[in-house]
Amino acid sequence: MKKNLLTVLTLILPVLTFAQEEVGLDQKIDQAFAPIANFFKNVVFFPIYQGEEFTIPFVLLLLVGSALFFTIYFGFPNIRYFWTAINTVRGKYEDIEKHGAQELYGEDGIAQGQDLTNVDIEEHLVSVEDDLAVDGDIVDTIRDESSEGEVSHFQALATAVSGTVGNGNIAGVALAIALGGPGATFWMIICGLLGMSTKFVECTLGVQYRDVGEDGTVYGGPMYYISKGLKSKGFKTLGKIAAGIFAVFCIGGSFGGGNAAQSNQATIVIKELFNWQSTAAGAIVGLVLAVLVGIIIIGGIKRIASVTEKVVPFMALMYIIACVYIIFSNFSLIDDAIGLIVKEAFNPTAFGVGSVIGVLLVGFKRAAFSNEAGAGSASIAHSAVRTKYSASEGLVALLEPFIDTVVICTMTALVIIIFNFGGFFEYGGDGSGVVFIDGEPFEGAGITSKAFAQYIPYSNIFLTIAVVLFAVSTMISWSYYGLQSWKFLFGRGKVADLVYKILFLTFVVIGAAASMGSIWSFSDAMIFAMIFPNMVGLFLLFPVVKKQLNRYLDAIKLKVDAIED
Repeated sequence: MKKNLLTVLTLILPVLTFAQEEVGLDQKIDQAFAPIANFFKNVVFFPIYQGEEFTIPFVLLLLVGSALFFTIYFGFPNIRYFWTAINTVRGKYEDIEKHGAQELYGEDGIAQGQDLTNVDIEEHLVSVEDDLAVDGDIVDTIRDESSEGEVSHFQALATAVSGTVGNGNIAGVALAIALGGPGATFWMIICGLLGMSTKFVECTLGVQYRDVGEDGTVYGGPMYYISKGLKSKGFKTLGKIAAGIFAVFCIGGSFGGGNAAQSNQATIVIKELFNWQSTAAGAIVGLVLAVLVGIIIIGGIKRIASVTEKVVPFMALMYIIACVYIIFSNFSLIDDAIGLIVKEAFNPTAFGVGSVIGVLLVGFKRAAFSNEAGAGSASIAHSAVRTKYSASEGLVALLEPFIDTVVICTMTALVIIIFNFGGFFEYGGDGSGVVFIDGEPFEGAGITSKAFAQYIPYSNIFLTIAVVLFAVSTMISWSYYGLQSWKFLFGRGKVADLVYKILFLTFVVIGAAASMGSIWSFSDAMIFAMIFPNMVGLFLLFPVVKKQLNRYLDAIKLKVDAIED
């Protein structure tokens, strides 16, 4: 522990000088980052239509259109395979994932229904070498694929969820409602449901094309399935270029949405709790967060997974309980809130939204930022799973947008909408995301905090803890995403790792000290920029996903038939 702490302090030593200057620190950071953030934002959100009432950026159309295509092509996997995904996380199919269905239940394998406790699987695999193929694998290439991987299905899901269930669920939802009104919630839910299909595709590919080092370390994600997958299709050069571009954007995303935006929102609620006004307070909070995050990320994916599998379920459950308490404490207003969400989705009255398309765009944008379906980031965590079937983890991954957007984001939205039945602020505001409650400005997590405080005593303490836990869990997951991308570009040496970690921990402090505007502009641009190269891979490789899905479903059927016989 002492060694880890000393290492972290060494990593963030360059940041201490940065944090010493008190006067105008946030303004100086904004001045430095605003031009960069605005430039990237304008490029990434380049409009294919620009009118007086709304603007349609191409990236959002690409994201939603792709999600709709994958949903239809795979036969609505977000609905059909939802329970299969639950069973996979529960470990119901762990035996076939470890050894393969045909080896355990097939006609050329062990007799159906036989007790497998004392069976030597390796010896059995040798006995079937004369077959052309075993469970879809050519005989000469058979290996124990289940031994390749570092974490379980649940740990992979928890790590990926911790990367998405963050302050986008608290601050992002509040921002969506502040800008687009209650109707934005409806489109957030729709985007979340469609995003389940995209997440399934990209995470299946993440496992299918991963690299496994000699020491068992897994390297996966869009960088690998774009480069290796496109090479197998005869597009080697395109694959290398697209993979490199993705890695650059993913590193930017790890510094922005996965880091600076998270420490920014954590700092806001901490400063509000203790009523700190000093601009240097943000940098101090950032330094503390940097130490905490640094201690965790030094251990790599196994330590990250061991932390997230404990923290994520706990914090998500506590947050949901608090939301449910508020919602059902105002039971008579639930139908009014739901009715307002549906009505405003198709007939928005929020100032500045202007039309159905306007509120739809607000909802889709915030949902996409929250669950990251289409960005490909989560496949980096899911690729580290131990499994013989890549589609098994793809199915597990489709639960992610459901948990993140359909459940948690909706809970937050209902709390804010019920709160605002008291007429505390005007939907739409001035278009900046800042609303005035009792004459004071609030934005992001501050709006959610104000809503919680209306119904739960000392909720400011609870929400502060929730926001900080959300932020830390997201940062440690995104540090892994960014580091994997960094390794892809600069190699897997210790020096490269050290440089990345110094930069990452520096951005923890930068995010904490800066204002919300510039940080979120930069974060939005980086997260959405990842969509472009990722979609190149998804659209050229989705037939592979279909094949792997059928392979996994056939394996499950073999087991079910064997048990029934």
